[in-house]
Amino acid sequence: MHRKIDVEALCAQKGLRITEQRRVIARVLSESDDHPDVEKLHARASAVDSGISIATVYRTVRLFEEAGILERHDFGDGRARYEAAPEAHHDHLIDVETGKVIEFVDPEVELLQRQIAERLGFRLVDHRMELYGVALDRKG
Repeated sequence: MHRKIDVEALCAQKGLRITEQRRVIARVLSESDDHPDVEKLHARASAVDSGISIATVYRTVRLFEEAGILERHDFGDGRARYEAAPEAHHDHLIDVETGKVIEFVDPEVELLQRQIAERLGFRLVDHRMELYGVALDRKG
């Protein structure tokens, strides 16, 4: 389900100044099929440009997050992980043994969440759902 999002184009839309190092980090994020943490981003970006420091990656992801270009997730592994802000809403299922993240959309779940909010006297404007599980075919 993971669709490629052009992080560089999002930077331009938001009016962010794009340095060459930010461009490399943006491209790495655009090409990521997973939800990398800063260390993974640094490893991938420094493979392209060895001059990119981990501090630069931290500053850049913070800047991108503040601009609404990136979303930060904490999937319970103690590491902030990132993905380009999706155009369409989706939820996450995290395999607690492997750390694999599966994106999904379920219309019934979306409806139920809106109904619960209304029952409690609210109009739902946003939400984030993360499910944690173990594959059924694994023992344990």
